[in-house]
Amino acid sequence: MAGLDYLLFEEAMGYAVFKVKLAQDDVGSRLKEVQEATKDLSKFSKIVELVSFAPFKGASQALENANEISEGIVSEFLKAVLEMNIPKGSEKKKIQLGISDRLLGPSIKEIFPYIDSQSNEVVQDLLRGVRLHAYKLLKELSEGDLERAQLGLSHAYSRAKVKFSVQKNDNHIIQAIALLDQLDKDINTFAMRVKEWYGWHFPELAKLTPDNYTYASLALQIKDKSSLTDESLHDIAAIVNEDAGLAQKIIDTAMISMGQDISEQDMDNVITFAERTVSISDYRKGLYKYLTDKMHTVAPNLTELIGEVVGARLISHAGSLTNLSKQAASTVQILGAEKALFRALKTKGNTPKYGLIYHSSFIGKASAKNKGRISRYLANKCSIASRIDNYSDDPNNTFGLILKKQVEERLNFYDTGAPPMKNADAIKEAIALNGANAVADDSDSDEDVSMVDADSKKEKKEKKEKKDKKEKKEKKDKKEKKDKKEKKRSTDSEESPKKKKSKKSKD
Repeated sequence: MAGLDYLLFEEAMGYAVFKVKLAQDDVGSRLKEVQEATKDLSKFSKIVELVSFAPFKGASQALENANEISEGIVSEFLKAVLEMNIPKGSEKKKIQLGISDRLLGPSIKEIFPYIDSQSNEVVQDLLRGVRLHAYKLLKELSEGDLERAQLGLSHAYSRAKVKFSVQKNDNHIIQAIALLDQLDKDINTFAMRVKEWYGWHFPELAKLTPDNYTYASLALQIKDKSSLTDESLHDIAAIVNEDAGLAQKIIDTAMISMGQDISEQDMDNVITFAERTVSISDYRKGLYKYLTDKMHTVAPNLTELIGEVVGARLISHAGSLTNLSKQAASTVQILGAEKALFRALKTKGNTPKYGLIYHSSFIGKASAKNKGRISRYLANKCSIASRIDNYSDDPNNTFGLILKKQVEERLNFYDTGAPPMKNADAIKEAIALNGANAVADDSDSDEDVSMVDADSKKEKKEKKEKKDKKEKKEKKDKKEKKDKKEKKRSTDSEESPKKKKSKKSKD
């Protein structure tokens, strides 16, 4: 770009400042000859000139600067580099600095008002050329030094980002709920296949036991229907929840079954597949228990309010508990219904009232006309619960219990009209449940509020006194003006007959 003065080159080994000797423009930078010149060091060295290279003191300083640059913050080290190597401009003629990350521009502008940061296509082309010839442009560097520094910094940066608390980590929740949903689909598919396959041998069993898990377990236990006798009653009853009548009916039906006989090899394959289906179902139960325990550890308030599965789906859809806590309640309400939302916006139809929270028991309890109202209220409480879980050092389910109570009372209010609990009372009750320390903190805050109220009352009193004084003074002034007018009027009336007499005498 015309007028570009300097380039800031961020490297794993440090910061480099280059002076731009030949400025390009947007059109010229796209020419093939100009782009080819970037690859040639002899030509590119005529475009930029190294002003200074400031290496980092160690890996820790490099990691610290990388983290701050990624967040758009100017570190103290970068501030010193820019201050020493870029001359001060004026308000009329500002220094044009090319940077790679446009997020860094406002931070530089805040510290150095005389620097305007640019991050356009021309700047990126120049920085690519600097990066290509870096080991030759930067003094006292050999080929391969920059690559090794980049590799070391990338490893350190990744390790710093991957670190997490074992007790409070939502990554496992996201993976667990995704696996749980996948297992539900797979188990359903496998169970239907078992029914269809084993149904050729014992077709009547599907009507007697509609449950997929029970059916697969019975297929494992029965195997060949001709082997069933009255002695098998106890084993069959154990599978069907100790229902002796159903177990006896299965045995009796097997004796008169219309199914075909199958070979031993075919039966082995059916049983092997049934075993796999049962084992996956057992694993699914263990995974659900794991997810429940994890949700009670990571997000106890959200779990208490809306349940483990729906809460986990909300976290998974948002990407993390932190992301969920940053969402507005209106966004939480339709989370999971994005397709319906954009379809409604495109066709100018009615927007969806709920997304994933539709699976909550509260939505099911509400009447048809109140589903939208309770979903909005529930989303509000979910947003509060997720924020408490995310930002608390040691979260527990105290606030979740109170928030759940509020939602239940709001449902009751829609049906009966009974007034629900107010938010202030709910917070006080939650703090009271949370322990004596929290109550003490709450009392301190109440004292502060009372002091503020007293100060405000005193201030109001003083204002009222001043207002009264002002009104009295205004009334007094008005009265004096009125008296003066009346006095003047009376004097004028006395003088008028005298003037008339004098006029008659003259005549």
